[in-house]
Amino acid sequence: MNNLTPQAIVLELSRYIVGQNEAKKAVAIALCNRERRKKLPLELQGDLVPKNVLFVGPTGSGKTELAHRTAMIVAAPFLKVEASRFTEVGYVGRDVESIIHELVEAAVVRVYEEKLHEAEHKAEHLATERIISYLCQQLNKGSRRAVTKSQRGGSSLSIVMTKSGKPTADTRRKMANLLDDEQLEEQVIEIDVDNEVERRKVAQNIAMGLDAEEIGDLISEMSEGPKCSEKKCRRRKVPVKEARRILTREEAARLLNFDEVIDEAVVQTEERGIVFIDEIDKLVGPRVEIGRDISGEGVQRDLLPLIEGMTVLTKYGVMKSNHILFITAGTFSQSKPSDLMPELLGRFPIQVKFGSLSEGDMEQILTCPQNALTKQYQALLATEGLDITFTPDGVHEIAHMAAVMNELTDNIGARRLHTIMEKTMEELNFTAAERRGENVVVDAEYVRQRTQNLVEDNRISHYVL
Repeated sequence: MNNLTPQAIVLELSRYIVGQNEAKKAVAIALCNRERRKKLPLELQGDLVPKNVLFVGPTGSGKTELAHRTAMIVAAPFLKVEASRFTEVGYVGRDVESIIHELVEAAVVRVYEEKLHEAEHKAEHLATERIISYLCQQLNKGSRRAVTKSQRGGSSLSIVMTKSGKPTADTRRKMANLLDDEQLEEQVIEIDVDNEVERRKVAQNIAMGLDAEEIGDLISEMSEGPKCSEKKCRRRKVPVKEARRILTREEAARLLNFDEVIDEAVVQTEERGIVFIDEIDKLVGPRVEIGRDISGEGVQRDLLPLIEGMTVLTKYGVMKSNHILFITAGTFSQSKPSDLMPELLGRFPIQVKFGSLSEGDMEQILTCPQNALTKQYQALLATEGLDITFTPDGVHEIAHMAAVMNELTDNIGARRLHTIMEKTMEELNFTAAERRGENVVVDAEYVRQRTQNLVEDNRISHYVL
């Protein structure tokens, strides 16, 4: 981030997002101003607050994508929430302070993954050394010499042990070569597994779909250490390839200092955190004359101190929201930004209007971004051996069909492209395995043949992804 200029951020965003240059510029400036603040004297840093941003525009115009990509570019802790899920403090529902709790949880998970990746290479080396020791102990079986054959090539290896019962340097080197060549992958060995480290399966739990709060609970347990009633280690018999995975994870967990992970996550959250609050226009409604409004203005009042800067107590300690960048967005189709409370609206000095996407924009979205839909489908079907070519007239027809459908039905912006693309590629997706090796050209006629009934179909919502 220290080397990124506003122009560089805009260029990077343009690799994924078509148009909306005004919004890109506003976000880039807001991010760079946060970094500039850190270079000021301490007495001035506290006076500068983030220039929060309000996106106003139709659905499918890129508001969420822009916020998400911005956080990815600067590697910042990021949280997306819907304003409509909150209720005023004191009522059943989630209060706005949970935003900070979830943001720091996401930061902890992010930092943990980064540290785990950094430690992976050293952990693999340590795991290999342990596997060599286990193999030598098992193959020696109490004698000073033993012989084993590798699984490929049939070569034999003499296990020579020193007087102290440890394998010689030459033996370890030869065993390491066999492991590097994956010639002992199915050899079953008995290993010692640390019960404390076994509980530290955060990376695995992430893949299994646990949310940030559950993962944060696991990390908290790690920092507490093992329970006294648990045995330190247990023995397991596993193949070498499974032992490598288990021991690498165990060594990586030992290399990590979880207190440092949490400390760094807290700093990143306070200094670089980005919160994207969508559907802010849903908080605008008729004023309640009797009683308290828990669905609209009440939530706006609760958001005020959070966005302005307040202290929140989390499981990782005290968090301050003073320098977190808040980006909000709404379609404002039934209202206008000025309908928000003046105090809240004033906390978003940068207000950017997103324009509706034209047919030309749709064409660019299909081909220009790094993650363009056409490139995604080409890559997916290439795994089945299909070579897909989208012609310019085919791309134009897809964009034209999306624009027509947006006019005739609900305008969902670029999301309509998913509808057209899915219908266009439906047959290929279904028969891909039977058509391996074919070269398929998707031109205008190909698109029309497979999507001609969509506009007339009253059940069009069935195809919306």
